Amino acid sequence: MWLFFTLATTFIWGLAELFYKKGARPDEKYAHLKICVCVGVIMGIHAVFTLLTKDIGYDFANLIRYMPVSLCYIVSMAFSFFGMRFIEESISDPIENTSGALCSLMCVLFMGESIGALSVVAIIVIVIGILGVGFLDNSGDTDRKKKLGKKMAIIAFSMPFCYAILDALGSFLDIYYLEMETSPLAGITEETIEEVANTSYELTFFFCAIAIMIFMMIKGVKFELPKQRDKILAGLCETAGQFTYVYAMSGNGAIAAPIISSVCVVSLLLSRVVLKERLAKLQYLFLFMVIAGILALAVIEGE
Repeated sequence: MWLFFTLATTFIWGLAELFYKKGARPDEKYAHLKICVCVGVIMGIHAVFTLLTKDIGYDFANLIRYMPVSLCYIVSMAFSFFGMRFIEESISDPIENTSGALCSLMCVLFMGESIGALSVVAIIVIVIGILGVGFLDNSGDTDRKKKLGKKMAIIAFSMPFCYAILDALGSFLDIYYLEMETSPLAGITEETIEEVANTSYELTFFFCAIAIMIFMMIKGVKFELPKQRDKILAGLCETAGQFTYVYAMSGNGAIAAPIISSVCVVSLLLSRVVLKERLAKLQYLFLFMVIAGILALAVIEGE
């Protein structure tokens, strides 16, 4: 069953990226915040469902204790949603998926872990691919400065990188939080530690969604729920993917992780087929370098 959940996670998260992009309309000023609200509310509902149906011995002090990790993930997603308003999904998603490589580098730099020669090669391939995409994005027909202005073009293109850095930091902190010997989480066991952490994350996202809703009400932003179909579907797919991810990793994590890393391939295909995104041939070459490096790193580190 772990393989089924692994494939399901990969496809569902690929769909989430598609709906995120469709919901992040460039002409809708607060689209990224509205997506955060939809995702946060759905995650909050799932968290309450977990607390009501499972005996995980949840201590609400974990909301505060896990907050550094939660905020890394939540803010990174907000950056991602903002960038999606102006950057093609074909470009942003592979860049965002380099967070795994960044997390590996953090482990080397701050935890003294060693990294093999093949992993170094994979990381170099990823960096070359990103540099290539960045160069092409600011030249020729894809010059975003002409469309958005220099300042906004720089801000928009920096969003996937902001996501990757913060998501990597969240994953790095999770190494500490999800180890029984070091975790500051309260009332946890080997069986419940992951669900306690995930519930804390979902509840934090829910409270952030409420804060954002209050902010938008003060600003007089219209937020008609029936018109947010793509944003709601994105939140449903994101939450469903988290649910299947737990079962995928509990079966054979070493094999599941590299398969799930291929979500950027699913996203690339969907963006081309459904969103009709078209990039230059050299852009696809560099993007495939990034994806190949990500998959290679996932396989190498999973062995």
